[in-house]
Amino acid sequence: MPLIPEEPQIHESAQGPRATPASGRTPVAPPRPGRPGPLRPAPPVQRTPHDVAVAKPAVPGPAATSSPAPVPASAAPQIQLIPASATGALDAAEEAVDLLLESGRAPGEVLVITTGDQHPWAAHELSFGEAAYWAQHDAGDDVFYADATAASRAVSRPVVVVAVNGGSAAAVAEALPLAHARAGALLIVCGDPQLINSVLGAGV
Repeated sequence: MPLIPEEPQIHESAQGPRATPASGRTPVAPPRPGRPGPLRPAPPVQRTPHDVAVAKPAVPGPAATSSPAPVPASAAPQIQLIPASATGALDAAEEAVDLLLESGRAPGEVLVITTGDQHPWAAHELSFGEAAYWAQHDAGDDVFYADATAASRAVSRPVVVVAVNGGSAAAVAEALPLAHARAGALLIVCGDPQLINSVLGAGV
């Protein structure tokens, strides 16, 4: 009679406590290493915006991929369009120049062309005479501002910024292909997207 109560107690103490922690720990351990894996892809999503910012300049690439232009694209300048009204084009161009200089571009690598009124700097420098004005262009150590009518005298620079700040349609149609030809690596055009696309589409 005393053996019967002892047996169940022995079975419960031996199997119960030992089986519970062993079986409890075994399932908990595997899920933990498995879960960090899926959680890690989430942080890269935060890095994606940075990658997107870097990829912005490459946006024209995919567009070019659809057309047969990718091969000459290595020699042709990249084109960026900044939508702006005729009155705001000059300010947009100034902001673009500031960003270029902040990103490490040397001032002498940038040429700014206006299709309407002259840039205030150009108007000021021309007040001292054309010889002094073009001497600064030839020095090539600073951003140079030229009117579309005089841009043909400017030499090529790595970056050309065009402010479509007015002028006749013919002047714009003349200035954009000229700016495209003068741009070594990058052409930034600030103005009305429809007008710019129609001109560049026909002139390039």
